[in-house]
Amino acid sequence: MFGSLRSRGEGALVPFLMLGDPGPAETIAAADALIDAGADGLELGIPFSDPVADGPVIQRAAARALAGGTTPRSALLLVRAIRERHPHVPLGLLVYANLVVQKELAAFYCRAAGAGADSVLVADVPAAEAEPFSAAAVAAGIDPVMIVPADATREQVRRVARQARGYTYLLARAGVTGAEREIRPPSAALLGMLAEEGAPPPLVGFGISTPEQVRAAIAAGAAGVISGSAVVSLVERDRGAEPALRRSLGEFARAMKEATRRPRE
Repeated sequence: MFGSLRSRGEGALVPFLMLGDPGPAETIAAADALIDAGADGLELGIPFSDPVADGPVIQRAAARALAGGTTPRSALLLVRAIRERHPHVPLGLLVYANLVVQKELAAFYCRAAGAGADSVLVADVPAAEAEPFSAAAVAAGIDPVMIVPADATREQVRRVARQARGYTYLLARAGVTGAEREIRPPSAALLGMLAEEGAPPPLVGFGISTPEQVRAAIAAGAAGVISGSAVVSLVERDRGAEPALRRSLGEFARAMKEATRRPRE
């Protein structure tokens, strides 16, 4: 994906969806609408009862999915359904450590790979503790994705570069997820460190909700963006009305994708 986008002078748009929010049919409809409107990949959350990295919008999405009966097993069945409908679109999972370690690491990553996931980000495992997760992921053919904070040190970046694959989740700000109007683009110094240490391509997330923020991130040198709370807010607003849901997600994704395209000279 990244190679193809570079050749076209584009950054990546990767929206986030909570699997099973508010139900399986809505998840499939939302994924179709986003991809049909130009999303380059999807980040898919497995609902968890204590999502410590997430703000109120995604917390509510997890609660709706759990109330509707979504389990890790049924969430992976949704991943498989999306994979079958979109065989060439990168699919990443965002999960919490309890869901990964409740049985054994190898089993979780093998199930994720069998469902068609390309990567897994374990949101509450810092890079300093991630080596067993990364090793199990790689053994199963899954890219382990890691988070880099906006104020990361050289040692933090080096550790991520050594263990991560696929892409680097670069935080636009501290705190929890949530759509924000004021987001600083990533610093040239941090992007330079990521490149020098050989980290996977950086996607900027946490608060990305407008085309202007996308353009700023791409202009600063990021490989693309992840947009979560803004997407989930539309699912929350239009749930129960599939035509409206498809329309609002499509309009949002088209505008955000257009902002990833660098002006031609």
